[in-house]
Amino acid sequence: MSAQSYPIRRFTPEKSSLGRLFARDSVVRRMDWLLLFATLLLCFIGTLLVYSATRNRTDLTHGDQYYFLLRHVMNAGIGLGLAIGAMAIGHHRMRTVVPFFYALSILGILAVLSPLGSTINGAHAWIVIGGGFSIQPAEFVKVAIIIGMAMVLSARVDAGDKLHPDHRTVLQALGLAVLPVAIIMMMPDLGSVMVLAAIVLGVLLASGASSRWVFGLIAAGVAGALLVWQLGILDKYQIDRFAAFANPALDPSGVGYNTSQARIAIGSGGLLGKGLFHGSQTTGQFVPEQQTDFVFSVAGEELGFVGSIFIIALIGVILWRACAIARGATDLYGTIVAAGIVAWFAFQSFENIGMAMGIMPVTGIPLPFVSYGGSSMFANFIAIGLLQSVKMQRPMSA
Repeated sequence: MSAQSYPIRRFTPEKSSLGRLFARDSVVRRMDWLLLFATLLLCFIGTLLVYSATRNRTDLTHGDQYYFLLRHVMNAGIGLGLAIGAMAIGHHRMRTVVPFFYALSILGILAVLSPLGSTINGAHAWIVIGGGFSIQPAEFVKVAIIIGMAMVLSARVDAGDKLHPDHRTVLQALGLAVLPVAIIMMMPDLGSVMVLAAIVLGVLLASGASSRWVFGLIAAGVAGALLVWQLGILDKYQIDRFAAFANPALDPSGVGYNTSQARIAIGSGGLLGKGLFHGSQTTGQFVPEQQTDFVFSVAGEELGFVGSIFIIALIGVILWRACAIARGATDLYGTIVAAGIVAWFAFQSFENIGMAMGIMPVTGIPLPFVSYGGSSMFANFIAIGLLQSVKMQRPMSA
């Protein structure tokens, strides 16, 4: 029998599954891995800090030292899934669900004002769903305002009809922010309102809107703050917090206790800290709400100056990558979405760390990716998914 020749099939990496995975236009090549790595590392450090702050809190853990640890890990896992979902949908296709997402977020904060709402740590901003879990709808409003305002401000510019958003377009975009801000002020949740204000300013700056709008909003914000103060809309505990911020020695054993103890914890850490799980202030439970609002005090005491700076550096990496994504976006919509997230993370991180150090008033907002809290973690990871989506829209040469 004569030998029969067969064509030789050459292996080409591009046609294999591994080749497709690392192809030039693949998801793997287009993702911002430094952004993802910094986010996951920040979550890992936050997990350790949350565990350190809560492992001895039998009054909160019901005798299970891993109570908050397991929930924090689960929240991060769900958040990562949401980030993948947001990335898969893509920020462009998400335009179609903006009205639905916005309406859902409004219904969520309205539900807080109904009998479904609950007060936790003085803030009436939660919906308790049982099993030790609760939802803070205001966290998702941050995402809704960013993608909603971005859609309105960029529509005519991306279509080529305008170079910059006109005054009418800016008014329409601001209208999307006014309603949720007004509802949240009725809770009142001053911390969330401050973050939303920073987001709105960041979005307007990135959109190319007239600078008169930015200065006008700042002036309106100052006037609004004075009006809120005069009308007595804020609760007494919030007024007391501002008073303690203005005068740290006002009531160190009362309203100023949290900040005073947090500063002691941070100061006692020195250069290298007392060691993870060995902080006397943390172990002795001297600082209230250390797993949420004052988680940075755990880092200051146990990881010291070096560890605290490392956490700030990781936040800086996230902001740096987000800014790079905003600059490299192929359309105004992507630029605005990324810039809004930058404003959100930057202000919220500064406020959280600042209130632990006594340089900002206590407003009860978490440190992104570090503090314990499901709603915050979910919203933060959705934002990371949106950033990755904007990044993957860029051409590979950019």
